[in-house]
Amino acid sequence: MTRRVIITGACGGLGRAIAARFRDEGWQVVGVDRREPSDDMYLDDFLLADIGADGAVAELFKKVRRYDRLDALINNAAIQINKPITDTSDDEWSNVINTNVRSAFQTIRESTEMLSISKGAVVNISSIHAIATSVNVAAYAVSKGALSALTRSAAVELAASGVRCNAILPGAFDTDMLRDGLSRRDHPEGPAGNLAALAANTPLGFVARPDQIAPSVVHLADGHQSPYTTGQMLVVDGGVTAKLGSE
Repeated sequence: MTRRVIITGACGGLGRAIAARFRDEGWQVVGVDRREPSDDMYLDDFLLADIGADGAVAELFKKVRRYDRLDALINNAAIQINKPITDTSDDEWSNVINTNVRSAFQTIRESTEMLSISKGAVVNISSIHAIATSVNVAAYAVSKGALSALTRSAAVELAASGVRCNAILPGAFDTDMLRDGLSRRDHPEGPAGNLAALAANTPLGFVARPDQIAPSVVHLADGHQSPYTTGQMLVVDGGVTAKLGSE
């Protein structure tokens, strides 16, 4: 029987790449996003939802439970605010936490029964900001640190049901979110200069494309490829966090 995956934040750069990769490997792909997908997206079904909003996940899963099976959940939806702590409002902080962490907690809770039947998996898209960060992204970094902690907790709790839970911690990859974040840095050559500087500081020498991150997500979601892996944080960052900052 064809396996089914749900991907939140499916219309973003990484979400699109993850969806395409799952389709390439024969999965049925259900996308979730707060904006409508474009015609060229790789989706078998689409559910419109702003999962950071109150009550949105509960409403979403009224529809999800109509499916005959669910084999994987990819918690990819995220937002980022590029502000100093002193300029970040309570509402902005809450919006980041609700979208990036609370929604993942809720989707895991709501999907556990279905995933237990299929012995499926959860993959949370965290970030290297969970382990090493920079200025003006405190809310985002905190949310990703919490998401990593949630991954470990869920892995331990759900193991008895046969459900695995892991996280991907990507480094820089070229999306609108990255370019928006880089715009807070002054560079004489503008955005292109910021991107080039980031590549130069990466040991592998380039900023990844989303489709270079997606295979790691599918690997952790697929019980045939990683049946004994749970509670793990897979860093996919071109070697950035392995390099001494003093070099």
